[in-house]
Amino acid sequence: MNNHITTIAFDADDTLWINEPYFQEAEKEFCILLEDYLPQHSISQELFKKEMQNLHLYGYGVKGFMLCMIETVSRVSDGTASMQLINRTIEIGQELLQKPIELLDGVTETLDALKGKYRLVVATKGDLLDQERKLKNSGLQEYFHHIEIMSDKKESDYQKLLKHLDCQPEDFLMLGNSIKSDILPVLEIGGFAAHIPYHVTWSHEQHEHHLEYDNFMELTSIDEILKHL
Repeated sequence: MNNHITTIAFDADDTLWINEPYFQEAEKEFCILLEDYLPQHSISQELFKKEMQNLHLYGYGVKGFMLCMIETVSRVSDGTASMQLINRTIEIGQELLQKPIELLDGVTETLDALKGKYRLVVATKGDLLDQERKLKNSGLQEYFHHIEIMSDKKESDYQKLLKHLDCQPEDFLMLGNSIKSDILPVLEIGGFAAHIPYHVTWSHEQHEHHLEYDNFMELTSIDEILKHL
């Protein structure tokens, strides 16, 4: 790898700590809640469709997910759902917002090894308050020079981040579990990126194509990056 790497950025959800399994548990509970109206798999499809329709309005995160669940209740029940059912839907979202933070294997050891040698950054998307809560409860704040909670992760978003950090793309390395959000945009602007697959990935973030970039690495765990630096 390029010996000139000065800044290493980490995605948060499903890279530093567990996230998507909690969303999937909440979705399953929601689908069971509405199975009097449609089969569970159909409820799941309706919810995903609503999430995609609203992404430009609500962005990423639990609060947008909650609003989409409520809209899905209204849609599949033709507006006849009880207030009790709406309230339970809101509770499912609130429970999601209060999930404990469970760090993934090797995270603390990796950050310990990198701290002081590189400028470490969190670059994640999602709801501002929720991501701040998770970072605070993770106990990892002390490792990071900068926290960037992004509305999206496109090339322009990374370029804006690099400008803020006064960092050139060739000096930047991004680690994350999403090829679509964490890897491809960084590679396209000339940065380095390391993919750390996670066993569960949201449908919207899935990417099946094989990548052929000199500045790309496929890792099996986060601590494997230490062998490449």
